[in-house]
Amino acid sequence: MPELPEVETVRLGLQRLLPGKAVKAVESNWDKSFPNAAGDVAQFVVGAEVVLVGRRAKVLLIELSSKYSLVVHLKMTGQLVYRGQEQFGAGHPNNSLIGELPDRSTRVILTFTDGSKLFFNDQRKFGWMRLIPTAEVMNIDFFKKVGPEPLSIDFTPEIFRERLQRRKNSTIKAAILDQTVLAGIGNIYADEGLWGAKIHPSMRVRDLTKKQTTALYDALMAVLKLSIEKGGSTDKNYVDAEGKKGSYLSFANVFRREGQPCRRCGAIIEKIRVAGRGTHICPNEQKL
Repeated sequence: MPELPEVETVRLGLQRLLPGKAVKAVESNWDKSFPNAAGDVAQFVVGAEVVLVGRRAKVLLIELSSKYSLVVHLKMTGQLVYRGQEQFGAGHPNNSLIGELPDRSTRVILTFTDGSKLFFNDQRKFGWMRLIPTAEVMNIDFFKKVGPEPLSIDFTPEIFRERLQRRKNSTIKAAILDQTVLAGIGNIYADEGLWGAKIHPSMRVRDLTKKQTTALYDALMAVLKLSIEKGGSTDKNYVDAEGKKGSYLSFANVFRREGQPCRRCGAIIEKIRVAGRGTHICPNEQKL
């Protein structure tokens, strides 16, 4: 599953290319990938212009001038590929990013009036593109449950501490992986943030000091911003908006570096299991 920086990388690429483009036609061949009534598509998608491309947690929002939005979840193997005067590809890094389209993985095609196209490809058919009135998007059950955006200007260390108290008896890693506590954080960024703050992932939330939660907030913000700058991680599935692999993992300090020296103290990075997930720590600096 993509994490916040990977999806934000996709959003940035789409936001650069799509606004102002009017939809001429829509084709789909798999109902679960595009579970929308043909009449609604004809009325609210065809003829509408893209207003902006947003994101909430790990979900993309393509807002249309019809006051409807296409809500897109890439899931495990989804791709969004734009073909026009510019070439754009983001998502699962197979040949569909650069090959002739449509192909066997193509589920939805949006054709714009200038002749350009946006392809939604998904090999495993877990992803989806749903048409929803823009005013009702945030009433989807998922959005009502998901926690705040960590990169929002309104997300402060105080709010972070308050959100963590919802899981005060949990390990800190389990708490920050919980999407109802905080949106978009997955295994890579949890490990990196905890290393940055020198906190053992098995510590209980209730045992953290205010200084430690502030340090973790700062470390998570820095990790997320760096990863977006580098185009996301190279963790199997995601490439950046130009179809190039993200470079973040080459800068990772702990994730997938077991057996290698810690870049701060030289101790050997270990891989343990916390919250049901493989977890990377510096045993010298992240003591329980």
